[in-house]
Amino acid sequence: MHPGRTAGKGPSTHTQIDQQPPRLLIVHIALPSWADICTNLCEALQNFFSLACSLMGPSRMSLFSLYMVQDQHECILPFVQVKGNFARLQTCISELRMLQREGCFRSQGASLRLAVEDGLQQFKQYSRHVTTRAALTYTSLEITILTSRPGKEVVKQLEEGLKDTDLARVRRLQVVEVTKGILEHVDSASPVEDPSNDESSILGTDIDLQTIDNDIVSMEIFFKAWLHNSGTDQEQIHLLLSSQCFSNISRPRDNPMCLKCDLQERLLSPSLLPGTADGSLRMDDPKGDFITLYQMASQSSASHYKLQVIKALKSSGLCESLTYGLPFILRPTSCWQLDWDELETNQQHFHALCHSLLKREWLLLAKGELLGPGHSQRIPASTFYVIMPSRSLTLLVKAVATRELMLPSTFPLLPEDPHDDSLKNVESMLDSLELEPTYNPLHVQSHLYSHLSSIYAKPRGRLHPHWESRAPRKTGQLQTNRARATVAPLPMTPVPGRASKMPTASKSSSDAFFLPSEWEEDPSGP
Repeated sequence: MHPGRTAGKGPSTHTQIDQQPPRLLIVHIALPSWADICTNLCEALQNFFSLACSLMGPSRMSLFSLYMVQDQHECILPFVQVKGNFARLQTCISELRMLQREGCFRSQGASLRLAVEDGLQQFKQYSRHVTTRAALTYTSLEITILTSRPGKEVVKQLEEGLKDTDLARVRRLQVVEVTKGILEHVDSASPVEDPSNDESSILGTDIDLQTIDNDIVSMEIFFKAWLHNSGTDQEQIHLLLSSQCFSNISRPRDNPMCLKCDLQERLLSPSLLPGTADGSLRMDDPKGDFITLYQMASQSSASHYKLQVIKALKSSGLCESLTYGLPFILRPTSCWQLDWDELETNQQHFHALCHSLLKREWLLLAKGELLGPGHSQRIPASTFYVIMPSRSLTLLVKAVATRELMLPSTFPLLPEDPHDDSLKNVESMLDSLELEPTYNPLHVQSHLYSHLSSIYAKPRGRLHPHWESRAPRKTGQLQTNRARATVAPLPMTPVPGRASKMPTASKSSSDAFFLPSEWEEDPSGP
């Protein structure tokens, strides 16, 4: 299963940032651990969506749906467009906060399977009836199950329960176990595989298992990964090097090496937030002198962005004032269209490059150029980049100034002997500062989340402004003011001893009357 491709129709007139696929989040609630998880999870979701709904420019998330599983499964939020829908998302997060935190209930083994099947059916019906651009971008769904139960048990339960379910429209099925301990290292999306058996092949797809800490920052980081461009239809960057760049790799001298790389953002640009830019700059907009590497690499699915290494630099020979723009990260590509041997060879060469640069204390100077059909006959302005190694399997890329961009500046030499009294005063002030060995941005807060929440959390329609003042809802109680589902719920056989929470609807009624929820806002909004 692979993400649906966007058909190319010649050169794009705007920046194409590949959207993440539609996502279904299933919160698997187990008492009493839910009392420890609820506050952190809801805070992390609130922070994440305040950011995701506020980003201007091309939408990074298309559709989102939220289910809850206790003794039964329940759809808290049917599929909606993320952009412009923060008020509604905030209401559903408030609904999560009110779920029962104490006591006990009888767990139904089929509830989790029913939630997956129901969410998948909802997505199929949404895709069939709602003809929005975002809904058509991807034809497959990513399902994430957040649980406090042992992850391997949940994976085994899903493998057994879904073995007869058609998962052709599921791009990825992931179980995320929330732990109480502090993890020193989180292996992102590590698949659970037992070499002694092949149970994971029952479904025709692997179920990924990931473990995260029960704290707000860890959960935020997990959700923010949804904003990354994770398309694997093709590699994004070709890094070309001559054989002289490698002393430990034997290659013909005249045959350049091409490393195929994927590009990843290091951080979000503040210019994408409200009040800093209009978010509608096109690729051919004259407002910008240079186009960022990420924009160039995302411009056309029919093109490859080439970085031609032209020189090596000493690490100590670069002045930081000459770099500009946001940094980006290069990784060995995970493009599924390449065969395994090519992927392995490409990763080995990438590893060798990182190792050699670190050993020599070198940087690389590279010239950027877009390759592909349909380019203008005008001579394009080139952008130059410095490529920096790290001790991980990544390279950091930063744009570097050229002669045309430089402004005259004078830098007088620093006198060797400062005035004694001034030196004592300054050193005394410096000694009073707390010294940290490294800068950790996760420990620095700008109150951006609360600022964005205050901008977009406006009462609309039948939203309830005093969710927190209401008593927690007990298990099994239906909400009369729950958002109307975007599609007719999936008719299901009730769990023995329990009435089904989701009413059935005939096919004729769902086809005859199909409208977005009354709370859903305009997806083209801010």
